Amino acid sequence: MAIRATVDLDSLVERLNEQNIKVLTWDDPAYPLRLKEIDQPPPILYARGELTEDDSWAVGIVGTRRVTAYGRQVTEELGTFLAQNGVTVVSGLARGVDAIAHQAALRAGGRTLAVMGCGVDRIYPPENRQLAERIMQSGALVSDYAPGTPPESSNFPPRNRIISGLSMAVVVVEAGETSGALITAQFAVDQGREVFAVPGNILAPQSRGTNRLIQQGARPLLAAQDILDALNLTRVTEQRAVRKVLPSDSVETQLMGVLSHVPIHVDEIRNQTGLSMDRVSATLVMMELKGLVRQVGGMNYVSVREEQADYISE
Repeated sequence: MAIRATVDLDSLVERLNEQNIKVLTWDDPAYPLRLKEIDQPPPILYARGELTEDDSWAVGIVGTRRVTAYGRQVTEELGTFLAQNGVTVVSGLARGVDAIAHQAALRAGGRTLAVMGCGVDRIYPPENRQLAERIMQSGALVSDYAPGTPPESSNFPPRNRIISGLSMAVVVVEAGETSGALITAQFAVDQGREVFAVPGNILAPQSRGTNRLIQQGARPLLAAQDILDALNLTRVTEQRAVRKVLPSDSVETQLMGVLSHVPIHVDEIRNQTGLSMDRVSATLVMMELKGLVRQVGGMNYVSVREEQADYISE
């Protein structure tokens, strides 16, 4: 109560309005649905810019601040390719891989989200201020830290769970053995997200972390197309259009409650939902068009949102 009494709420609201900072809670329609799925999602999210439904199709790109020429080239190609295919690029606005990923997405005319380890009104590092301004025009700066929070080192590891939480998958481009990008990869595993790692020179310090991830079971990224194929994102534009024209209904919600990353036969879906086979089959067809489910053979289905592989052991 004492702390609450010291807070000037009118002044706080005025500052939020002046800087166009949005405050999102779990009940807010603009709160990212994918982030809601993780364990203990942040109850309050601050954003400068716009979060849209299109950001449901998002991939995180993370890596070292001491990026090599190879890492730069790979990051630029990945960011460009994803943006050109309608996928939002998520990263952390840090020097190196993060900044390159944001810049590539913007140059390609795509959307990008920057998850910050400080308040969204405190741009860090300061040399990325112009980049942050551009991101706010084609995406958003996002943080669960209140405005005014300084960029303390202890803030950055926890914020990595939001990078992975907003994403369908995380790509680690380059990372040393103690890189923060590896923390993001572990959060991704815990959240059931796909993890890709870019293979690198076994003698290069920047590739020790990524090569280790591959050794532990992460998917080696050999081409940008691998991401779209693994996540069923080859038809993002069409899926987005279908979702807008044909929004989800109660039957889809019921089926999503049954589906998971474990394949389940259409007969079992019918048994668990109590719906007719015609209704189940027709709804599954529409959900596949929207990119919500995938048939894995023999009339077995998995939820794309929940689908994951066995990678990176504890």
